Amino acid sequence: MSANSPNDPNATFIPPSDADKTTPPPAKKPTPSGSGETKKVTTIGDFKILKKLGQGGMGEVFLAHQISLDRQVALKTLSRELAKKEDFVKRFLREARAMAKIDHVNAVKVYAVDSQAGIHFAAIEYIDGKSMQDWMDQLGQLSIGDALHVILACADALKLAHGLNMIHRDIKPDNILVTSRGVVKVSDFGLAKALDDEDVSMTQSGTGLGTPLYMAPEQARNAKHVDLKTDIYALGTTLYYFLTGKLPFTGENTLQLILAKEKGMFTSARKLNPEIPERLDLMIDKMIAKDPAHRYADCAAVMADLESLELHSPTLSFIDHPNKAVLGRSGPASSGMTSKVGKPAPPASHTTQPNSSPTRQTPPASPALDSNKMWVVQYPDASGKLKTTKLSTDQIKNAIRKGMIDNRAKARDASGGDLLPLAQYPEFDSLITGLLTKASADKKSKDMKSIYDKLDRQERNRKRFRWLRNLADSFKGGVGLIIWLAVLAVIAFAGWKWGWPMIQKMLNGDGA
Repeated sequence: MSANSPNDPNATFIPPSDADKTTPPPAKKPTPSGSGETKKVTTIGDFKILKKLGQGGMGEVFLAHQISLDRQVALKTLSRELAKKEDFVKRFLREARAMAKIDHVNAVKVYAVDSQAGIHFAAIEYIDGKSMQDWMDQLGQLSIGDALHVILACADALKLAHGLNMIHRDIKPDNILVTSRGVVKVSDFGLAKALDDEDVSMTQSGTGLGTPLYMAPEQARNAKHVDLKTDIYALGTTLYYFLTGKLPFTGENTLQLILAKEKGMFTSARKLNPEIPERLDLMIDKMIAKDPAHRYADCAAVMADLESLELHSPTLSFIDHPNKAVLGRSGPASSGMTSKVGKPAPPASHTTQPNSSPTRQTPPASPALDSNKMWVVQYPDASGKLKTTKLSTDQIKNAIRKGMIDNRAKARDASGGDLLPLAQYPEFDSLITGLLTKASADKKSKDMKSIYDKLDRQERNRKRFRWLRNLADSFKGGVGLIIWLAVLAVIAFAGWKWGWPMIQKMLNGDGA
């Protein structure tokens, strides 16, 4: 049996040298039994090992060539130490099977899972690009268009996973990969958990807890009881990070971080990045709400709101490729589906990418509203005085976004008609609704802040006057002791003054 045989029980999985990558190694005679010589494996089943890509907590990852299908794959192996533990082998197989269920253009695919020569491995899609964390390290923060492009692609992949009753549990920039063409891929569904799977043995060692920086507060409390809103929270935190370069919650340690999330108070993304529209700011707030009941119901709702902004870029600006992937309504495609954001191109033929799901076409959009239409607008200025002026649709929208016009404003067509509240016109309905929602959220935030401020003041006052209360308590204790001693002294004195003579008289009388 040669050293390359995958069935050799004495073989050790060792990546080939540079020389191995160019010419196949010569066959070796079997090592005599008991010699202890370590053998090199360069082929496992259908896969020829090319080089090592990295190493994780559960094993190593290698670049390999799948011989039968003539394609490159990433071969993820379980370490020999963990392979001896039945629980970890089950976890490894569970991870691969969970990933294999998710067949989506924006999710890293699993091609095969098997064991050879005591080596447990999974062959997964090889991504010739970088993670979004790598890009954030390089760029600092993303434009609104790029950030929404990435988040929409991730949300679409998660929507499919959630439809299969699978949740990711560890969405973060490190687990969002981008190919050289700009196709966004959600990776590491290894923490994915079936919603009906009650086996929590994989979380007991901490492997199922996710990443604290992006983790929802309920997941930190109990990693077993999570649902799709856990992924929405992590996706919202990731969007906040993309747009601001900062995280909404921080702490000197994990405990402080979790307590900050439990408190739920954070600086709005728009305050850190004024280019963020108020509606998008509100959407982020909703995605990372402390209470899961206040978050979006599912990823479809997230996508609908984000797409309604019409701010996502069709391609990623930081990708330099002659044939960049284009983001359609439901994910990147190999051919352009959108000629301009919000304005669909003519229908294209139904195409597929290699090894990917069919591309879905963008449905026809409703006729665009006239951005140059003129209106007569009546609104109160900063002093409360009513002003009347003529503005275009775009000018009114900008004025609403900048806070120059609020929900009290009225308008009519410049050609005539009655003045009506802006919210009654479809051109301004969403902006006015967002304005009212933001005002309500701000009021709620201020109310919560006042409650926390009051609690902080009470706590400071309690600490400030603690010494006085202790002194008072001590004084009260001392006074009480003196009073009791005085009572005892009076009783003793009365007994000596009057009781003892009476006892003597009684004794003398009895003696007589």
